[in-house]
Amino acid sequence: MPDLHALYVQHPFWSWVALAGVLLALEAATGSGWLLWPAATAIIVALLATYAGLDLAQATLIFALLTIGLTVLSRRFFPKSLLHSQSQDINDNVARLVGHQGRVVSTFEGRSGRVFIDGKEWAAELDEGEGLEGGARVEVTGVNGAHLRVRSA
Repeated sequence: MPDLHALYVQHPFWSWVALAGVLLALEAATGSGWLLWPAATAIIVALLATYAGLDLAQATLIFALLTIGLTVLSRRFFPKSLLHSQSQDINDNVARLVGHQGRVVSTFEGRSGRVFIDGKEWAAELDEGEGLEGGARVEVTGVNGAHLRVRSA
């Protein structure tokens, strides 16, 4: 342990940058989002340890407090959609349309028709009702295969 302390005393900046790198590598491997804030905190502490002359105990305390604070604040103030994906597949660009609004392209016949949402025309089926006129506003409620499920907005 004396060797690690001596290394820290000689290179406090690089010690914290190395910790940040390890945390970022673990974050990249897991994709959890929980290790971003400790990595950012390690960079902040690296600067503080270098320019404010913090010893290891002070730097560790600041690291712990900032990590807890940033994690709590990020979970409180970031939109839930950024933290928790509605879809299990990050490449599913259709499921992200749930909740978006658009317009009916042409009159629905029965429960089937086409809608214009997010710059594209999509096949759609109504959740309820028997038809919608062209130009009516709709909201996407779900995805059923290659069709969007919509309701009148």
